[in-house]
Amino acid sequence: MSETLRSDVLISGGGLVGQTLALALAHHGLSSLIVDPADPTRTIAPGFDGRASAIASAVWQMFGVIGLAERLEPQGCPIRAIKVSDGGQSGELDFAAADDAPALGTMVENRQLRLALAAAVADAPLVRLCMPAKVTRRDIDAHGVTLTLAGGTVLAAPLLIVAEGRGSPTREAMGFAIANWSYHHHAMIGAVAHERPHGHVAHEIFFPSGPFALLPLVDDEAGRHRSAFVWTVSEKDGPGFAKLGMRGFTAELEKRAGGVLGAMQLVAPRMTYPLGFHHSAQIVGDRVALVGDAAHGIHPIAGQGLNLGLRDVAALTEVLVEGARLGLDLGDAALLVRYQRWRGLDNLMVSLATDGLTRLFGIPGRTASAVRRAGLGAVQRMPALKRFFMDEARGEAGDLPRLLAGAEI
Repeated sequence: MSETLRSDVLISGGGLVGQTLALALAHHGLSSLIVDPADPTRTIAPGFDGRASAIASAVWQMFGVIGLAERLEPQGCPIRAIKVSDGGQSGELDFAAADDAPALGTMVENRQLRLALAAAVADAPLVRLCMPAKVTRRDIDAHGVTLTLAGGTVLAAPLLIVAEGRGSPTREAMGFAIANWSYHHHAMIGAVAHERPHGHVAHEIFFPSGPFALLPLVDDEAGRHRSAFVWTVSEKDGPGFAKLGMRGFTAELEKRAGGVLGAMQLVAPRMTYPLGFHHSAQIVGDRVALVGDAAHGIHPIAGQGLNLGLRDVAALTEVLVEGARLGLDLGDAALLVRYQRWRGLDNLMVSLATDGLTRLFGIPGRTASAVRRAGLGAVQRMPALKRFFMDEARGEAGDLPRLLAGAEI
């Protein structure tokens, strides 16, 4: 006889967004079952793989509420300033946090995020992992959602939350319409040790071939200064860069950086992946809600991809917690409409903004470059406009869920 496990919600996808959502719900008394085909022990294997994320200050405040910030504090590197330039030329725009203000963001290695989440989930009795596990059947009716696993176990809840990432099979199976296209660019990511300290400054340099970013990390155990890099190149040039030896690749990195951090040395494996855009206008269905990359995927030009997913987490948590307090069915359509309205517009606006920036800074030629530099200079000289962009970078613009303001729901 098969076993049936019940919870307040089912979360399909045990990545950064899915586990953070489970913790946020558990912190407010709601239980969840997380199902994912991945083996969780492999995602926290020793060694730095070069992947790191810039956590916006508003999201970091949510981490503080749900107990993640204290676990991540020693591994997090505050970003106190961001310097933006077009091809490294004059007309630079810089954003700097005041001495008494929170950091603009915090850089954390993805592995450290996964380790902190794994430890927090292990300490959360309201979160249960079903990993690795394969879903063989999915049933949704007026009474709730059931997922049948390969071993016969049945998971049941009023609501299914899909956090499976860009290629979400559940999203596809449920017929959510997706707008998508390729940028015909590849992103190369990794990390370097460098001669000069970064001073907690992130650099974003726009080239016609794509943006190049250097993002500060904490020094390693040997005291070496480190930064992560995100380097975008056209898809026709990607294979050539991938074939470069370590010395040649490092020389190209130093050239793109303009010597701002001095001599560099690779300290993590290089990774390359194609860049594309996808967006689902509808993020809820019958007893289903999409979060994170299952709902939207954007260009890494502004470092907002993971933050956008974690803003979904904050909003959906508030909707569900308030619904539960009112005694509502957590899969009720009227409840999910609130999440759709709250997150649908913000997701669309951020997605379109990053797409527009990608296209604007990709226009070649001196005239286009001069116009971009003039625009950067204009923002630099206009405090109100500059403050608007800083609020966007911090994730503090718009109608904020309470978690993003650092408050309990």
